[in-house]
Amino acid sequence: MRIPRIYTPQAFVEGTTVNLDDSAANHVGKVLRMQAGRQLILFNGETNHHFEAIIEHSDRKRVSVTIERKVPSHNESPLFIHVGQALSKGDKMELVIQKSVELGVAEITPLWTEHCDVKLNAERMEKKHKQWQGIIISACEQCGRDILPKLNPVVKFQDWVTKVDADEKWVLDPRGNVKQNSSDSVTTAVIAIGPEGGLSQDEIQLACTYGFQSKLIGPRVLRTETAALTAVTLLQNQWGDF
Repeated sequence: MRIPRIYTPQAFVEGTTVNLDDSAANHVGKVLRMQAGRQLILFNGETNHHFEAIIEHSDRKRVSVTIERKVPSHNESPLFIHVGQALSKGDKMELVIQKSVELGVAEITPLWTEHCDVKLNAERMEKKHKQWQGIIISACEQCGRDILPKLNPVVKFQDWVTKVDADEKWVLDPRGNVKQNSSDSVTTAVIAIGPEGGLSQDEIQLACTYGFQSKLIGPRVLRTETAALTAVTLLQNQWGDF
């Protein structure tokens, strides 16, 4: 039986017994309905290790565990990938975030772009950000990552491209070039992905002014969520751990 992985922003010491925070306890006690004696894997999202634990007590109000062993993990990509994804309709944004985590992305920035049709006020944007953070946590629990990728607040495309930096910088463009000069030694990469209607020519030109390569990743026009995940995979294959 697969041992559940649970995120909880707590510090743990081997050999101690502690109560899980409310969110983790709710998931273990109410959702999974796990009882005393079951095993858990706990991680706090900040360090490249996790903890093996045994449940000592579990009910709907409290879950206590004994921390048995600290285990180092080695599943973070050597390539630090930062994805700038334009806000998209429906569940496309959620899909990109979830799969980017599984593919090893280290940082995600949602972007307002010229052709972005998503309209969110401050209250709805705050709810969306919490939802996206929850997706990141769930994806890390599922795929085995112990460090949570960073989720930045939504920013305007033009503000983001003028500040972000990396060894390799791509702006995806169906009119871009397939082959361009790339460094043999790349440890950081950033990708800019437009919405369903694509980035405007002014946005692409601005990105190129600040060192981005206008990148075509195939002969077919890809949907925004497909483009993002394809680009991440290409980067991981060339400089990461694929």
